[in-house]
Amino acid sequence: MISSLRGTVLSTTTDSVVIEVGGVGFSVAVPGDVAHTARVGQELRLHTALIVREDALSLYGFADPAELEVFGHLLSVTGVGPKSALGVLSHLSVDQIASAVAADDDAPFRRVSGIGPKTAKLIVVQLTGKLQPPAAAPVAASIPDEISTQLIAALIGLGWSERVAADAAERSTADASETERGSVALLLRRTLATLGPAQGGGARG
Repeated sequence: MISSLRGTVLSTTTDSVVIEVGGVGFSVAVPGDVAHTARVGQELRLHTALIVREDALSLYGFADPAELEVFGHLLSVTGVGPKSALGVLSHLSVDQIASAVAADDDAPFRRVSGIGPKTAKLIVVQLTGKLQPPAAAPVAASIPDEISTQLIAALIGLGWSERVAADAAERSTADASETERGSVALLLRRTLATLGPAQGGGARG
């Protein structure tokens, strides 16, 4: 079992990276935020799961062991395969998943490509009681709810996933001024500066 990898990033796409470890390049499917932040030539460590199928061996990697744990829980849900589980973790953070399950809310999962209404409901039902309750989010409470919602919606509209949008919004508002926290436009400008170039559909080398 390959439980982790640490090596140099050789290449990236929107949903995978190739890491060289000891002269061997490992292709690893990763969540969108990992693929976006990975840089060719830099070192990257991933917590991994090796999925064995009759016709293939596939590696799935995550920056945080908590994500790997949730990935395993998602695989236990009827109708959820590795690609669908990775899709969930590309769009939602561990806390967002736990919050949705705790609230008996399957709507966030229905927004993930490849997850239908029935499977979304099964995720909520079958993961109830299995996930760590989400930690408090003091930053989200420091700005008006409607401002936070509009900021994240604007980022999603520009092509970022819900997960990346929420994480970026939280980071940028942490150091924002009182004036910025009251303006969606100012917060959006600040957040886009931290995100860098907008995501595209092609591979990045």
